[in-house]
Amino acid sequence: MLPLVHHPGYSIDWPERHPFPMAKFGVLRRHLAALGFDARDDVEWITPAPASSEALLRAHTADYLQRFALGEITTARRSPSGFPWSPALVERTLLEVGGTLAAVEAALARGLALNTAGGTHHAYADRASGYCLLNDLAVAARHLLVEHGLTRVLIVDCDVHQGDGTAWLFRHEPRVTTLSIHGEANFPFDKRESDRDVALPRGTDDATYLDTLAVELERALERVQPQFVLFDAGADVHAGDRLGHFDLTTQGLYRRDRHVLGQCLARGIPVAGVIGGGYDRDLEVLAERHAQLFLAALALRSEDSLTG
Repeated sequence: MLPLVHHPGYSIDWPERHPFPMAKFGVLRRHLAALGFDARDDVEWITPAPASSEALLRAHTADYLQRFALGEITTARRSPSGFPWSPALVERTLLEVGGTLAAVEAALARGLALNTAGGTHHAYADRASGYCLLNDLAVAARHLLVEHGLTRVLIVDCDVHQGDGTAWLFRHEPRVTTLSIHGEANFPFDKRESDRDVALPRGTDDATYLDTLAVELERALERVQPQFVLFDAGADVHAGDRLGHFDLTTQGLYRRDRHVLGQCLARGIPVAGVIGGGYDRDLEVLAERHAQLFLAALALRSEDSLTG
């Protein structure tokens, strides 16, 4: 069984031509339905609840959460968050984090689960940054430490932008290891130090990227021996992405996602995936790129059922 997490509230009414494609989550959900995911007996759709204050306080300060909830933070388009604040934005952000928590719980039970949103890795404990208001990866990692007593959590961040917020939040936490494979000349321009940073140049293609990933992931899995992996499968590494500046193909995305998930499953490590960044204005094209994560997971699950 492949658990997939989605909530229709991931997409809300949004300013026209805003650079963040807020509607992409709903378009991705419809795209997956068109690909036949709804008709399958081996796919389970989960509707998440909003993340609780208890869960959020493990990664964010109480002051920031209060200011965020009440709209007392700067959320103009040119502010650190890049978002116009509204009560609807608060609710969808809580749902997004709740979705990643639901994916974590499902992965613990089933070995693999995916959220159709998430990957908000730029948010810090006390502030928003780069289209990220709350850090779902950090909240999820803290949840694994506190609620499940894990001591070795690995975050594999393959978004084209470095996960600076996540790196900073866990800089003094030996139980969480951060691996970031990202563009060297891209946002954030003031990078934070992950446990392992791999900065690749503009124009990086499938072969270079996948070779690098294979080496770095193998090293991380061997070194950390993780009990759980959180995977940020940003689609902004694609050649067509407006903000990525890499040269990966759609097939390259599929191979990347299949490799990360497959290596975890082969070692018996539960893994939860989130979709990360992707900024094409053509939402159907963007949904196809994000869908590679789900197609890779489904292929792996189908192979497991045939061999099991």
